[in-house]
Amino acid sequence: MTMLRRLLALAALALPLPLVAQEATATFGNGPVPVVVRSTTDIGIIRPVIDRFVALNPGLSITYEQWGSNALFERSRDDCRGDGPPADAVLSSAVQQMVWLVNAACALPYRSAATLALPSTRRWRDELWGVTTEPAVIAYNRRLLAAQDVPRSRFALLDALRERPEVFQDRIATYDIAESGLGFLFAYADSLEATTFGALLEGFARVDAVATCCSAEIIAGVASGRYLIAYNVLGSYVVNKALPDVGLILPEDYTLVLSRGYMIPKGAARADASARLLDFLLTAEAQALLARAGLVTQIDATDTALAVSARRYIPLSPALLVARDPNRRDLLLQFWSDTFRRAELP
Repeated sequence: MTMLRRLLALAALALPLPLVAQEATATFGNGPVPVVVRSTTDIGIIRPVIDRFVALNPGLSITYEQWGSNALFERSRDDCRGDGPPADAVLSSAVQQMVWLVNAACALPYRSAATLALPSTRRWRDELWGVTTEPAVIAYNRRLLAAQDVPRSRFALLDALRERPEVFQDRIATYDIAESGLGFLFAYADSLEATTFGALLEGFARVDAVATCCSAEIIAGVASGRYLIAYNVLGSYVVNKALPDVGLILPEDYTLVLSRGYMIPKGAARADASARLLDFLLTAEAQALLARAGLVTQIDATDTALAVSARRYIPLSPALLVARDPNRRDLLLQFWSDTFRRAELP
């Protein structure tokens, strides 16, 4: 389904839709103490990190559940209201949802030397912590796009869509902001930052860009050549797969940088183990493992692509509550939908 057709169906969002449960589950370790971690991070990406943690903590057995961001938020909110047993830890890329949960008194506080060492943009109220550093990138197919044809900013991408629409017809992908909490967060941040936001959406509509829920699916499409370009996807999914046919650009106008939010839910049965996992994730050893997985990006000033990009860190702060405001959310979804409707007119 093209983005246009998908977005024209946004009116259906007014009806409650059933949310799927976890997408996948894995067990790490076989200790006598069970720990439940619910996360939006793919099991295959984070596996070396959790493997190492249970090796250092042989008394634990971790059930790791992989969720979509919206479903994870709904489950965590329901658990907070007493509708189910909470996880022992929640880790999500849709950090606006995590800020909402903390603000709704759904989290337990914790302090340690490791958490206090985090910058203020990655720690809020000692109840939410950013454990990764991941840029939102423009990914492209190296085989099908010559280096000189790769847009290196939003302005360049907009120009390319205007000048060569036939090249990009049905071959650009991005997140479906109605289905992806992370996609909504990036679109919201773009709407605040980018003067190109509205024009870029219209450009996407004219070439029938494709919207989907998941980073891995989008990147696989770029690798196969189904898509020439993916816009605003997490660079970690490119780095982790080590795909030779997929290149990435940190947009030169600005690059959004995300830290996945970690929370210990109120009522967690194994809050002590969750605190240990948090402290481990912030160690140099775990950060190195996360870097190998692409979840931590070291900003190297000698790298031209990184040096010229203005970085916009998405802070863990009450400012993100605005992104969860129902009126603001409806307005953004409506603007997104209306823009594509206008683009369809002759």
